[in-house]
Amino acid sequence: MTNEVFERGLEIRKSILGAEFVENSFKTADDFNMPMQELTTEYCWGAIWGRDGLPRKTRSLLNLAMISALNRPHELKMHVKGALKNGVSKDEIREVFLQVAVYCGIPAGVDAFRIAREVFAEEAKAG
Repeated sequence: MTNEVFERGLEIRKSILGAEFVENSFKTADDFNMPMQELTTEYCWGAIWGRDGLPRKTRSLLNLAMISALNRPHELKMHVKGALKNGVSKDEIREVFLQVAVYCGIPAGVDAFRIAREVFAEEAKAG
């Protein structure tokens, strides 16, 4: 699949999640899930993340809140890493997850904090 929105999405997705991660997602995709990789890249990353209406940092903060509220730990871990790349501080991540705990439930907040701490530890080892 190649089109302008897809290509923009691919560039944004790689810049936030890491080229290795994104390339591996495509390399390991099969006939069943390749359409999902294409859809995600084109629409999530190209059509939405590629808009000028909000800065990437703000989009990251929104994603952290929504994904933690939806209890999607795998996606949350990935987006905590991306948020750090987009300039979101640990303090800001903490504030988002405190708000999630109040509005979405303590278990959602507890899980979000646990996942963020895992990411922080991984990033400290890598850096």
